[in-house]
Amino acid sequence: MKKIKVAVVGVGNCASSLIQGIEYYHNYNSGKKIIGLINNTIGGYKISDIEVVAAFDVDENKVGKDLSEAIITPPNNTKIFSQVKKTGVIVQNAQVYDGIGKYLKDVIKPSKQKIPNPKEIIRKSQAEILINYLPVGSQLATEYWTNICLETHTALINCIPVFIASDKKWSKKFKRLGIPVIGDDIKSQIGATIVHRTLTNLFMDRGMPLDRTYQLNIGGNTDFQNMLERERLASKKLSKTRSVTSQIVRRGESFDPENVHIGPSDYVPFMHDNKVAYIRMEGRHFGDVPMNLEVRLSVEDSPNSAGVVVDAIRCCKLALDHKIGGALSAPSAYLMKSPPEQSSDDEAKKNFDDFIRLYQDL
Repeated sequence: MKKIKVAVVGVGNCASSLIQGIEYYHNYNSGKKIIGLINNTIGGYKISDIEVVAAFDVDENKVGKDLSEAIITPPNNTKIFSQVKKTGVIVQNAQVYDGIGKYLKDVIKPSKQKIPNPKEIIRKSQAEILINYLPVGSQLATEYWTNICLETHTALINCIPVFIASDKKWSKKFKRLGIPVIGDDIKSQIGATIVHRTLTNLFMDRGMPLDRTYQLNIGGNTDFQNMLERERLASKKLSKTRSVTSQIVRRGESFDPENVHIGPSDYVPFMHDNKVAYIRMEGRHFGDVPMNLEVRLSVEDSPNSAGVVVDAIRCCKLALDHKIGGALSAPSAYLMKSPPEQSSDDEAKKNFDDFIRLYQDL
C-alpha cells in the first residue's frame, strides 16, 4: 500500500499520541487482533501506512525542532509509550490568529521565526490529509486552515469543536471541489461522551426517562487549562451536550436544557494528561420510583483520542482513493461528537462498517 501522507496543525498532546502510536504499531501482524485498535486495517491500510510529513505550531519551544523532539517538549505532558526516531520533519511556524487563549499566554510564547507559506509546505510534502489539533475555541485559526485545505485540495479531519463538516456552508465547498472532510470534535475510544451516550440509550431502551444528568470533566493538560476561559468553552460544551441529548431527541422526546450540564469543569495541573469524568444520571423506574446512577471514569486523554484518529485517517484515504468529496457522514457519525448527522451508536457502527466494506471492495 502507498503511504498515507498527513500534516498536523498543533503539535500538542494529541499529536504526540498519534505519532507515538504510528511508531508503536509499526510492526504489528495485521492478521491478529491487536490491543488498542478499533480496526487493524481499513481498506488494506495499516497504521504503519500513515506517515506524518508536515507539522505546524506557534510555540517557540517547538517551532524549528524535529517532530520527534517537539512531541515531547513541554507543555506536552501525555504518557510516553513509544520512542519515536528522528523523522526529518521540522515543525513550521504558523499564524496565531485566536489559537492562544488568555490562560495559555504565559505557557505558550509565539515563535518569532519566519512564517512560511503553508500551502507551499503542504504541496511540497505531498500531504493528502490535514489534521486540525488546534486548541478549543480557535474559530478564526480553524477557518484559516480549512481554507488552506480547500486551496490545496487537501482532505481535512477536524478534531476540535469548531463546526466545519457539520456546517452546510463549509461542507458544500468540500463537496464542490471533491475533497473529503471528517468532523467535528473527535470522540475517544472509551471516553466520557461515549459512556454518557451509551448509558442514555440504556435508560431509554429500558423504559426509563432521563430526568436530569450532568458530566463534570477535570484534567491537567493545556486543553483543560485553555478551557478555563469560558468564552472559548462555548463550542465544546455545545458539542458534548448535543452528542448526549441527541440520543433522546432522535427518539422524538424532548429534554429541558435546564436539566443537563455537560462540559469541562476544572484544570488540575498535577493530573497532567489524565482526565477524570464524573457522570450522574437521574431517572424513574417502575411506579415512578426515582433512581440515580453515578460513574467515575479515568483515562489518559490523548491516546484515547489517537485510537480514533487513526481510523479517521484511513477512512479519509479511502474517500480520496475513490474521489468522494464533502462531509463523510458515516465515518463522522461514528468517530466524532458533532457529525453532520447524529445517530445511535449501533447505527453509526453499522454505517461505518458498511462504508469501509463498500469502498475497500471496489
